[in-house]
This record gives sequence, structure tokens and C-alpha cells, in this order.
Amino acid sequence: MSVLDSKIPEGPLKDKWTNHKNKIDLVNPANKRNIDIIVVGTGLAGGSAAASLAEMGYNVKSFCYQDSPRRAHSIAAQGGINAAKNYQNDGDSVYRLFYDTVKGGDYRSREANVHRLAEVSGNIIDQCVAQGVPFGRDYGGLLDNRSFGGVLVSRTFYAKGQTGQQLLLGAYSALNRQIAKGKVTMYNRHEMVELVKVNGKARGIIARNLETGELERHSAHAVVIASGGYGNVFFLSTNAMGSNATAAWKIHKKGAHFANPCYTQIHPTCIPRSGEHQSKLTLMSESLRNDGRIWVPKNMEDVLAIREGKLKPTDLSEDQRDYYLERRYPAFGNLVPRDVASRAAKERCDAGFGVNETGEAVYLDFASAIQRYGKQEAAIARMENPSDEEILKLGEAVIESKYGNLFQMYEKIVAQDPYKTPMMIYPAVHYTMGGVWVDYNLMTSVEGCYCIGEANFSDHGANRLGASALMQGLADGYFVLPYTIGDYLSNDIRTGKIATDSAEFVEAEKEVSDRIEKLMDIKGTKSVDHFHKLLGKAMWEYVGMARNEEGLKKAMAEIKQIRTDFWNDVRIPGDKYSLNPELEKAGRVADFLELGELFAKDALHRNESCGGHFREESVELDGMQEGEAKRNDTDYAYVAAWEYKGEPADAVMH
Repeated sequence: MSVLDSKIPEGPLKDKWTNHKNKIDLVNPANKRNIDIIVVGTGLAGGSAAASLAEMGYNVKSFCYQDSPRRAHSIAAQGGINAAKNYQNDGDSVYRLFYDTVKGGDYRSREANVHRLAEVSGNIIDQCVAQGVPFGRDYGGLLDNRSFGGVLVSRTFYAKGQTGQQLLLGAYSALNRQIAKGKVTMYNRHEMVELVKVNGKARGIIARNLETGELERHSAHAVVIASGGYGNVFFLSTNAMGSNATAAWKIHKKGAHFANPCYTQIHPTCIPRSGEHQSKLTLMSESLRNDGRIWVPKNMEDVLAIREGKLKPTDLSEDQRDYYLERRYPAFGNLVPRDVASRAAKERCDAGFGVNETGEAVYLDFASAIQRYGKQEAAIARMENPSDEEILKLGEAVIESKYGNLFQMYEKIVAQDPYKTPMMIYPAVHYTMGGVWVDYNLMTSVEGCYCIGEANFSDHGANRLGASALMQGLADGYFVLPYTIGDYLSNDIRTGKIATDSAEFVEAEKEVSDRIEKLMDIKGTKSVDHFHKLLGKAMWEYVGMARNEEGLKKAMAEIKQIRTDFWNDVRIPGDKYSLNPELEKAGRVADFLELGELFAKDALHRNESCGGHFREESVELDGMQEGEAKRNDTDYAYVAAWEYKGEPADAVMH
């Protein structure tokens, strides 16, 4: 097992980033005009990177499979973005944000990267405010904060329940400015389908025009992958249905190592699955756990009565409810880290206390918060002896100002008013902490190929804290990559334009063309979704919230068989020379079928419980922690970076 060079700078942790910036090579403005960079993905990481690199003078080509950069899945992020500003004067600091992130990730993060993330977090807020992002503010007009899981301070900046949308519009405005100046060439409805290497360096991509089916060659001096996570390997997730791992998987097959794929986050607050017909799940922001209390009935007869519609949750008194997170984790209460909250919900539902028809739901109740805020507002308004109705109205107004769009979305989907009756929630696949291995400069093990945002593995260890995804994406795009990529590109100032008629580009295009032809020629009997659902079922059953050796071996065997069946019996209607969504999906699912097997292999290898990876063989057997996850720092405190060797089962760990 070889060890990869992370290129972590020497010196004290707090000085590494500053010293590194002072020593790395730079590219002068005149030379930047002669250097091309490809950025794949236009979410917060990709959009901010493309805008920043173009602002610095580089020529940028930006690619997205959506019809507009604004359709990137970052737009769906709800609750907020972390930063160590300490505006609440509650003891926050750069070090505390660093420590919380490392601890929340179960000590499986690269500490140098995390400290850098904490250092630049404050700059992100300043940048976004300057762009006009409408963060929530307090009565005096100052930026407001709220709490998220796994921390004891309030450091999360937010824009109601649509923070991702507002941040993405800020990045998009910066990107649009560079498009208008001609520094960014935007390729909408284009999907990267292959990485091109010339003399061992990433020198371009093959992209497919999704409207015409045409394959295009695009060259550059460096390639940046910012394509997001791989949660849709489970089929059902909170990700947009188009979210995929194809760009990341293509560079993996060209030599980029894939790290810790088993580290996947199951978000505790999502709208429960309602039937087999569903194609995606809906997130309810973690910010709701600031004011919502999670509970199930204490008595089984009450559970059964609620399921049968004979009893309403509001009919149960406080002593008939089990606020199990507050009971088990008094220090953090309902704001425990996501992995802990998800496993606790699963444990209660597995014990038979799930409150919906499927038995897979718990309550998220805002009645206490509405009463608390109502009384507070009444006191502020100098109301004497306010009625219960007045208190209720005032409290609901405060909740609406904080989470109004989330409550509206919930009512639209479930047809229940969450102001009047508790929400029903259940864990769902949400985020992937694993991803492409990168060094301190965010370069993959392929020279000249970078990976940023959720697509890489570096900052969150085994579990991401809430509101840290947006922080990482914008840190990488605005404040890290623009520095570190220059160190590599400084050697390319005399290279000149990269030709696209070389043998490497011709061969890469032929590989893609042959692969598409092979898919179209199968002419089987089953749809692409049929195989994606089979994969998702195997992943959720054996590689979901709880994993064991027997199940993981079953998963590897089942996924391999599904992959064989896919390549023998998938049916793709239409043709390859026009808009063909089924062909798009087929390519993505083919990649998921390989990634899924590597995912299970990684989970089988890591015989410990940490963060989002829970092995049933590795739990505490006695004491106050009985049944909780048991980490093994002696044997597994390292990154498992997998090298592609033709078959997922043959991947070699570094």
C-alpha cells in the first residue's frame, strides 16, 4: 500500500496556509491571458471558481448539463452557511470552527485543509454581502446567526430557508459578468464524458452536446471538476434527479484516486417516502432543529392509534411523548450531529415506534417554539394578559419569518399544516463526504486535474456538519483554488494553445463514441430507471444507515449482477444524434453501477463505525455509550484512496 503525497505545508497548523500562499509560484497578468482553464459544474464551487479565475485574467470554459448555470443543485441548499465571525459573542473562533468540523467528522478529516477552511470562512460572508446576498438580519440591521447540529455556538448565516439559492445567485452574477466580458465561455446543456490526458497531464475533455448528440473536443492547460456528490447512487436521495458522478468517475478511471466512498451522509430531517413510485426525496432543513423538537409516542398503543387515524399527535400530552434526542444527548439535545440523529431515528422506528403508515417517520414539533416566541413577542409589544390565540398568532409569525418557505413546501407535499400539527420526518441520503482524492492544492492524482466542492473528499471526514457544504464550496472556489492553481500553471506560460487534433483527443473521442454505440446497440427490454432502482434498493438495504460484513458482500455480488444485466438488457429509445434524456441517464447509471460496487468494497474494508459509516460489528457493548458507534483510531485513522484497475472489485487502496 503506497502513501500519496498530500503536499501539506510545514509549520504550525495556524500558519500553514499563510506561509504556503507566500511561497507558491504565481502567473503574471500578461501570461494569464494565454492560459485556458476548463471548469466542469456551475454550482457554488464551480460557479465561484469560474468567476474568480476569469476575474484574475485566465480564459475559462465553463460546462453544465443543465439549461442554465442557475439550475445547479446548490440552489436547493436551505439552512445556511457557517463562518467564524463570532457576531453572537458566544465564544466562537477560527479554532473552534476548525475543531468542531474535525470532531464532527469523527477525526477523519485532513486537519490542514479544515483549518484553512475555517480561516477563510469569514471572507466568504464579506464577499457574499458585497454581492448583495440578502442574509437574515436582526432588529438592528446586523447579520443574524442561528445554530446547526454538532456545535455549541451560533455561527450559521442564512437567508430564510433558501440560502443556497441566494448564494448561487451571487456567484452567478459574478459569473455572468465574466461571460459578458468574454473571459468565460459558457457551455450549457453539455456533459463531460471523458478526460483527455496528454503526456500524463490533464489537457482537456470530451463533452457531449445534449441537444444535438454531437461530441466535442475542448482543450485547456488545466481541468477543474466541480460536479457535486454521488448520492444518487442510492436512486432515492435529496439530490436533484440529474445530479450524477460521471465527471468524477471519468477522471477516476483515468488515474484520479477515489477516497472514502463509504462516507455518505444520511440527513435526519427529510419528508418520508410515501410509496414505490417516488423518484426523489425532499429535504427539510437542519435549521428546523433549532426550534423543532423530535419525538415519538412513548406507548405502542398510541403509535398504533396514530397510524390508524384514531389519534392525533396533538392529542398526546408531554408525558406521553419520548423526546429521545433530548433524553439521550442532553448537552446537544435536538442539535446532535446528523449521523447521530439519523441513527437514533432509525433505532426508534426499527423498535416499532414509527408514526406513519410505513412505520418510517418521527415527529418534528414546533408547538413549544411557537408558544415561546409568542410570549416573547407579546412582552416586547407590552401586551397585558395576551390571549392564547394572540400568543399563537405572534409565535407563528416568528416561525414564518425564519422558516416560512420550508413550511409552505412541506404543506404542499404532505397536505398538512406544520403550524398546527407536527411535521413527519425520516432520514434520507443527502451528501457525500467521500469523493475524488486531492492534495492540499486541490489537485487530484492526475497532474493538472483539480477537484473542488462536494466532488472531493478533503474537508468533512466521516460526517459533515450542517451548513458546512456551502462554506467548503465557496472557500474552494473563491479563496483556495485561485491561489493554488497558479503554482501549477506557472510552468505552462510558454506552452501555448493545446491542440485538439492530437492522437490523445482522437482516441478519447473514439472511446466515448464506441461506448455510446455499445449502449444503443443493446436494445434490451428494461428501462434505465429499472436498473437504477435495483441498484438503489441494494445500496439502501445493505449499504445504508447500518452495515455489516454479510450485507456488504451481498451488495457487491448483487451490484455486479445488476451491472451485467444492465449491459445485456437495457433499452434506450431514440437515437444518439438528438436530445435523448434516456441515453444521458444510461451513461450516468452505468457509472453509478461501478461506483456502487467500490462504495460497498470500501465499507467492507473499513471495519469500524465512524460518522456516516456505521458497522454493526463495531459498537460499544457496555456503559453509558452502549449501542453507540465505536471508532477504531488505531487501525483506520487514514484515508482509503482507491486506484482504478479495470473492475471495482480489483481497485487497489493507497
